[in-house]
Amino acid sequence: MSEKKRKLMTGAQKAKVALEAVKGTKTANEIAQEHGAHPTQVGLWKKALLENAGQLFETKRGPKAVDPQSDPERLYAKIGQLNMELDWLKKKSGINP
Repeated sequence: MSEKKRKLMTGAQKAKVALEAVKGTKTANEIAQEHGAHPTQVGLWKKALLENAGQLFETKRGPKAVDPQSDPERLYAKIGQLNMELDWLKKKSGINP
């Protein structure tokens, strides 16, 4: 007896299926068969989309917060510091570059 492998869907694919379900032009069974998902799962994705749709518009516009870990100046300073430490260690150990 052969077992079916579970089909993994990306978030974009799930959203597409959920949007089709919200439109209501097809039944959940038709959508599920078309996309290779279970009708119950289609219903759950539709419900999740409708419940969380309001959150898309609650965030304020403007510049996004910059991650301090990815600040280029800080990274270049760290690279310089590490290069200086490496040179010092090479000098102390007697290894000539």
